Amino acid sequence: MKNLYLIAYLDLKESIRARWFVVYSLVFGGLIALFFIAGVTESQVMGFSGLSRLLLMYIQITIVILPIFILITTVRSISGDRDNHILEYMLSFPISLKQYYWGKIIGRFITVYLPVLFAMVIAVVYGAFKGADIPWNIFFLYTGLLFALSSAFLGIAFFISSFVKSSEVALGIAFFIWIFLLAFIDIALISLMMQQRFNEELIIFISLANPMELFRVAAISLFDPELTVMGPVAFYILDSISQGMFVLLSIGYPLVLGLLFAFLGYKIFEKKDLV
Repeated sequence: MKNLYLIAYLDLKESIRARWFVVYSLVFGGLIALFFIAGVTESQVMGFSGLSRLLLMYIQITIVILPIFILITTVRSISGDRDNHILEYMLSFPISLKQYYWGKIIGRFITVYLPVLFAMVIAVVYGAFKGADIPWNIFFLYTGLLFALSSAFLGIAFFISSFVKSSEVALGIAFFIWIFLLAFIDIALISLMMQQRFNEELIIFISLANPMELFRVAAISLFDPELTVMGPVAFYILDSISQGMFVLLSIGYPLVLGLLFAFLGYKIFEKKDLV
């Protein structure tokens, strides 16, 4: 257990020293600062005002930025160590493959999740200082959604890194996955499938199987329980499941998906040639 924490600590320390972590932190911290400078908390659009308005904008940007940042910074985690012969050096110590793999995951998760969480905490502190009403229920639920979304893409990234030897190939696969999922982020984009007379329920199911789309719909439902901005699709979702259960599903499904990909990645890493 001690070795597991040591690997996590080493990966965390290495990530903090890297330039990408500085950029990653500045992007999310800078977004919150930009929203405050622009006076977002003082504006009101479609009934949303104060911190609710700020978090609503933060959601829309996070959906696109967070997955690609996690993929491109994590997908080289193991393949990069293999390229630089760090993996062979690390395993020369009394460290098991299991401790190395899961230690890397723990360290990298802390690295990718804390800046996003810290940006939200800054927003809440600033809002409280300004005397704004703090939507604590939305804050905690959104924190859980971010936790789940980060877990899903972290698992996918480690799955790719476990079987790809070249860092360049790993980056290419990660970028392709992001583009593919982004193409299906809006249910309206799947209208091409509807032209082929696919069943509408199947189309919605395929769309919501995308963790990015599921995150988006769940985040919108926190501010708009009736999902009025989504049109007729909202009727199918609301008739099939309650809003509370949908949010729980939106947290549980990405978590299970991330753990599944991480476990599959470990099984491949365990049986694959290490160098």
